[in-house]
Order: sequence, then C-alpha cells, then structure tokens
Amino acid sequence: MSQIIVLPHESLCPDGIVVEAAPGGTILDVLLENGVELEHACEKSCACTTCHCYVREGGESLNENDEVEDDLLDKAWGLDPDSRLSCQAVVAEEDLVVEIPKYTINMVSENH
Repeated sequence: MSQIIVLPHESLCPDGIVVEAAPGGTILDVLLENGVELEHACEKSCACTTCHCYVREGGESLNENDEVEDDLLDKAWGLDPDSRLSCQAVVAEEDLVVEIPKYTINMVSENH
C-alpha cells in the first residue's frame, strides 16, 4: 500500500492530508474516500478538467496519459509538466505528493 500526501489547499484540505492508497484506484477515488471533495463535474468520465491536480512526486509510477487526457489537460487552468486528471491517474506502489490547483475552469461547484 502506498501513501498519497496532499499538500495544503485553502478550502479542500487546509492542513494537507496523508492517506493510504491501494494500487489500482485513481487519485480522485482515494481522495474522495478520504474526505477531500475534489471536483469531478463529468463524474470521472475524462470529459472535463475539474479534477486536475499536480503530481509533484511519484508521478513516474502512474499509468501514462492517453491522448484524451492530454487533449483535456491542454484546457486546464494552470497546466504544468506535473499535471494529471486525477480521475485518470491510477495509483501504483509508489508514494505520491499531490497538489490541488487553486482554481478550475468550472465556474460553479457541483457540490458532489
């Protein structure tokens, strides 16, 4: 089992959080199961960018981006080389350090 270390985010987890993550689940699923209410307007179908995150450490252990994810990431706010859609990033055996962006392109929170 690996850990996901989520860096502090002003509204979603002000103190940051460290959670256990079984290999095979997505970053989004692990965060939601542990009370981090990361937006996912398309219900995890890889059709938006509201679950965009930065994988600051351990990203090389994740599954590779596919073309659909890459195309969507081009539209994400604050895109950088560590960007992933958390609904598509499958956790492996390595610990991850994840940062949640300050903004998304979604104008209204869906309150999932």
